[in-house]
Amino acid sequence: MVEITLPDGSKRKFDGAVTGAELAADIGPGLAKAALAVRVDGVMTDLSVVLEADAEVSIVTSKDEDALELLRHDCAHVMAEAVKELFPDTQVTIGPNIENGFFYDFAREEPFVPDDLEKIEARMHEIVKRDEKITREVWGRAEAIQFFKDQGEQYKAEIIEGIPGDEDISLYRQGDFIDLCRGPHLPSTGKLGTSFKLMKLAGAYWRGDSNNEMLQRIYGTCWADKKQLDQHLHMLEEAEKRDHRRLGREMDMFHLQDVAVGSVFWHPKGWTLYRTVQAYMRERLEGGGYVEVNTPQLVDRVLWEASGHWEKFRENMFIAEVDESRGGGETHAEGEGGPRPGRTAATKFLALKPMNCPCHVQIFKQGTTSYRDLPIRMAEFGSCHRYEPSGALHGLMRVRAFTQDDAHIFCTDDQIEAETKTFIGLLASIYKDFGFADFVVKFSDRPLVRAGSDEVWDRAEKALMDATIAAGVELVMNPGEGAFYGPKLEFVLRDAIGRDWQCGTHQVDFVLPERLDASYIGEDGAKHRPVMLHRAILGSFERFIGILIENYAGRFPFWLAPVQVVVTTITNAADDYATKVLGVLGAAGLRCELDVRNEKINYKIREHSHAKVPVILVVGTNEEADGTVAMRRLGGKDQEILALEEATVRLAKEAAGPLAKS
Repeated sequence: MVEITLPDGSKRKFDGAVTGAELAADIGPGLAKAALAVRVDGVMTDLSVVLEADAEVSIVTSKDEDALELLRHDCAHVMAEAVKELFPDTQVTIGPNIENGFFYDFAREEPFVPDDLEKIEARMHEIVKRDEKITREVWGRAEAIQFFKDQGEQYKAEIIEGIPGDEDISLYRQGDFIDLCRGPHLPSTGKLGTSFKLMKLAGAYWRGDSNNEMLQRIYGTCWADKKQLDQHLHMLEEAEKRDHRRLGREMDMFHLQDVAVGSVFWHPKGWTLYRTVQAYMRERLEGGGYVEVNTPQLVDRVLWEASGHWEKFRENMFIAEVDESRGGGETHAEGEGGPRPGRTAATKFLALKPMNCPCHVQIFKQGTTSYRDLPIRMAEFGSCHRYEPSGALHGLMRVRAFTQDDAHIFCTDDQIEAETKTFIGLLASIYKDFGFADFVVKFSDRPLVRAGSDEVWDRAEKALMDATIAAGVELVMNPGEGAFYGPKLEFVLRDAIGRDWQCGTHQVDFVLPERLDASYIGEDGAKHRPVMLHRAILGSFERFIGILIENYAGRFPFWLAPVQVVVTTITNAADDYATKVLGVLGAAGLRCELDVRNEKINYKIREHSHAKVPVILVVGTNEEADGTVAMRRLGGKDQEILALEEATVRLAKEAAGPLAKS
């Protein structure tokens, strides 16, 4: 007798073993038709699985959230089958599902071209239409290796050779195509549906190692239905229109170039936006009881070794070698060729700081700190450098030189809860001011590689969890993604087209104060270790500004716009009045420009609208006579005639932004 417990608590009894498909059919024909897989005691597996013992079982359909992973995984296999049918000499390597889709890496002498994607996608639809049965087979190791070698699939044979000896060699067959895979899979290719699309080609090294062969990667996207696919493709289309790199050029805000890889050249308009964001953040932090500090760029490796960053983060640090015995203090960038000839005891290694935390501890340690002084909230707009691989760089979103809106709160154990609640409130308010009303909070606990004992981590994780629950925040668990020194909260905001961006963090750290010997004098007169709360709201200014550009598609709220107003003339006879208007607006604190070019007014309006200037004030001889301006808003077709004084007061109030309300 086998007893199956269903998600609603009901039970079904069978005289003997039963498959997942048979269970679904027993529940009802509709469910049998919709079934894609089964979840047995929480683990998803094939519908063909034989249930021989009592278990808790649920039937997976396309309505289940995790069904997308299954569909995308199968879509990768269907793509591989299509490639093998069209290009038989191609070797298939690895093809996982990823966020929003899947990819598969192929080894082929002749490169794929974009037209090939259309052929492959068409063949995939044929394979779905065939509704090929998908079955799992367990093979002997030697047999499987020889099979793939005979097929010319050297990469698959290599993968099998690396599988631990105590693991089954699991293969899946669909039609004439056989692939190595742990599963699970759909019962047939027809269950995949047709809501998929191949997106792009890329290069990828075998096993991600640049010393290995370069493979060809095909990316695709897959969804449960056509509506979801269309929404995703529309989002991608919108994302292309909003690409901050393109808008940065069009709006003359910044550029990047090879003479400073991963570093931003800010143009006047972009730097104005940067300073506006920074000024807002500075005022909010000062209002929140933070003190601002500034710490050195180059710091001796001794500090990084003491903090643990040299061991854990060395490969991402820029290192300078300094020979202190030379009168001129000559420096060399550290190379990859091993020790430099002539190094002596006077040779020092300095690192461009990749983060600010160890330096903030040094400020905390100056003098004697009492428990009465805590909490100390120490903020820095710290300029940091990290060696990111050139292939990973992406506009403002991922750079090598960046500025963090970084802060560290030194407090007692008893203050963790209050400081966490206060920080989350501050962060939520700031996100709202920038136009992001919704965000998700992820709880990231201990990673595999970490500093500190399990007891310390138990204490830190409990403290952060208790504080977050007390703050009334709903959490999503993010296992194993904590910092090496402590657990953290990750704040993920959602932009105007539904994309998620992880920006803020809040981390509880008992490790660094211990490693760097930070202490305060407690009420009992003895020394105690402070708790160090690492926190950021924007993350980095560069990346956050990139997010702002894409969120607003360059059409910033008035208070953020680099140029808020353009004053332009209908005729050159009004040039002097336009100059006067510009002076009045500038005196009111507005960021404005003058356009008195000898061009038609409609041409000038189109040009400034394309540059996404929020307000255009048009003046001519009539406006000069009446002391008025004709105001046009970006995206509006009508204009409003206002007295210059009224227009100035109204616009100055808008320019004050959210800080005027607080």
